[in-house]
Amino acid sequence: MTRVHLFLLLLILGISVVLVRTQYESRKLTTDIDRARAEARRLEIERERLDLEARTQATPLRVEKLAREQLGMRTISPAITVYVADPAKTTAISERQP
Repeated sequence: MTRVHLFLLLLILGISVVLVRTQYESRKLTTDIDRARAEARRLEIERERLDLEARTQATPLRVEKLAREQLGMRTISPAITVYVADPAKTTAISERQP
């Protein structure tokens, strides 16, 4: 009878250890999931902020202002338009004329 009792005691201790370890791993995984969700929320907020910043940076008025100030560009007008001739067409026309 003592062998049976000893066997059952060892069996209960083994099952207890497995149960405690399983609960620990479950809690650890739950904590990891919570951390991952918090990181996902943080990244989503950061993405929304960057999207807003990109939309703000790409407004037509801002692009025009930067083009004028940094690139020295100006609005198109016939007075400042320069026409460039295509060299291939010019050569073909001059060869045809005697």
